Amino acid sequence: MAVSLQKGQKISLEKEAGGALNRVVMGLGWDAVKKKGFFGLGGGQKEIDLDASCLLFDENRSLLDVVWFRQLRSKDGSIQHSGDNLTGAGEGDDEQIIVNLNAVPANVKSLVFTVNSFTGQDFSQVNNAFCRIVDGANGKEIARYDLSVQGSHTAQIMAKVYRHAGEWKMHAIGENGSGVTFQDLLPLIVPHI
Repeated sequence: MAVSLQKGQKISLEKEAGGALNRVVMGLGWDAVKKKGFFGLGGGQKEIDLDASCLLFDENRSLLDVVWFRQLRSKDGSIQHSGDNLTGAGEGDDEQIIVNLNAVPANVKSLVFTVNSFTGQDFSQVNNAFCRIVDGANGKEIARYDLSVQGSHTAQIMAKVYRHAGEWKMHAIGENGSGVTFQDLLPLIVPHI
């Protein structure tokens, strides 16, 4: 059973997966809040474009590369983005970032996953938002973090996957911020690396 992460919690991905991990998938899912119309009629929902990004940092906190909707693959090929979902429509993961852990270069110490509302709506207009880490070999969910803390923020530093003592660990950061792309979050990210 997957771990339901709380803000600030740290876990060993391999321990939770029950063995060595070669590939993980970070899934991001969300829905737009349904609007209530006059007397319950004429409602609907507005489309919301959330974007998942993965930032690669070295031990000196230097940004080495970014995988996001404008660059779907890391320069070294170890990380791949599934593509930009502009609405959140559908079930399950709306965007995925696939990480081949064995191929991540040794100088990469941290992978930081962020989510931004590219269209600028704040999280009070988002429902059922989550990020999850899945074992890429068998599809088993390892950990899930609920992002549906409604508020006036337009972005969040979701989690960090990092190397520690020869294994990959995960830290649920959950720090809210503002901005439409990962660049707007960089000053908030650096202290977490």
